[in-house]
Amino acid sequence: MPTDRFPRNPVPPAAEARRHDIDALRALAFLLVIVYHVAMYYVADWPWHLKSPHAAEWLQWPMRLLNLWRMDLVFLISGVSLAFLSRHQGTAALLRGRGLRLMLPLAFGMAVVVPYQAYAEGVAHGLVAPGFGAFLARYLPMSQPWPKGAFAGAEFGITWNHLWYLPYLFVYTAAVALSLPLWRSGPGQALRRAFNGLRGGWLLLLPALPLAAFTLLLAPHYPPTHDLVRDPFLHSIYFTVFLYGYWMGADSGIWRELERLRRVSLALAVAVVGAYIAARTLGAGRVPDEVNAVLRSLYLWTAVATLLGHGHRHLNRPWPWLRWANASVYPWYMLHQTLIVLAIAWLAPLALGPVLEPALILAATLGGCWLLNDALIRRVRWLRPLFGLPMHEKQAPQRAPAAALTAAR
Repeated sequence: MPTDRFPRNPVPPAAEARRHDIDALRALAFLLVIVYHVAMYYVADWPWHLKSPHAAEWLQWPMRLLNLWRMDLVFLISGVSLAFLSRHQGTAALLRGRGLRLMLPLAFGMAVVVPYQAYAEGVAHGLVAPGFGAFLARYLPMSQPWPKGAFAGAEFGITWNHLWYLPYLFVYTAAVALSLPLWRSGPGQALRRAFNGLRGGWLLLLPALPLAAFTLLLAPHYPPTHDLVRDPFLHSIYFTVFLYGYWMGADSGIWRELERLRRVSLALAVAVVGAYIAARTLGAGRVPDEVNAVLRSLYLWTAVATLLGHGHRHLNRPWPWLRWANASVYPWYMLHQTLIVLAIAWLAPLALGPVLEPALILAATLGGCWLLNDALIRRVRWLRPLFGLPMHEKQAPQRAPAAALTAAR
């Protein structure tokens, strides 16, 4: 379809080499992750490391609807980043570069950043004795088994908790990198062209069908585990949207079409989510599983399409805060959940109530991330790679988009 059917992006040609909307969506998506994890302390009947006495049932539906697309958006953006990176790098370079940026922070995070979360959870369950030093002396060597259910991941002796995204992303990146000859072959390019050639309603409907099939076939049998090995349902969804992002890459046609359809996709997402809520509440037990799977998956895809379309329309410009956000999102992601747990341990005994307390927990988390990142991590050269940053601060923005954590600088 001729591209002149679509409204031209107002971004000057010199700036089009960098996709500022992808950078901005990445930063906003991870800010949303922080808010989501603060809310996990307050949502009733959902397991988390700690639970508030102010836990509320009304939070369940907003959290559930957000949970249906928040990480899917992140993985799709990660796929877009890989598409740009793979234009200039081969398999070995991608594996080496992404391995360093993802697996080194994962190892450091599991040893240094994450342990306090496991300790606080174990103490709250009454299965770990107070004393963080003694906990670390047992946790790091993995020399003794933990009581069953002491903390999330206790059966493995050590946990990555919220850092599960890093190994998942590395596995998906490695899968595509190792199969680059396939994706660059005639059939691989034909598949990419077929996806990027979707227009109108086909673009809003067809990508949801594989997601619906996976949801129907796998979700009832394989609940999410985030342990990498026993997680086929989440892998099927996340890797699929990761491939969607990889295929989309820099194809201007599909991005302009998402921008053109942004209001239609929003209206469809609202209608579908209304039907999904009705099916899960008013029609509970009477609506077939196939219908629920289709509604859930269609909502996921139309919500993501809406964010991509509106982002391409409104965010594709060099915002003054973007360069700082690109250099900060990775450390903030690594730090935020431990800081949330620390803030809870500090504030919960004060009994500040269900309004002031979460506001202060969020403020303390954001302030702690900002202080540790800007005052310490970005300034200490040997710390930077441990948080996914290059050894030296770059003085000029790169040309390829820094989308998702795979391109964090």
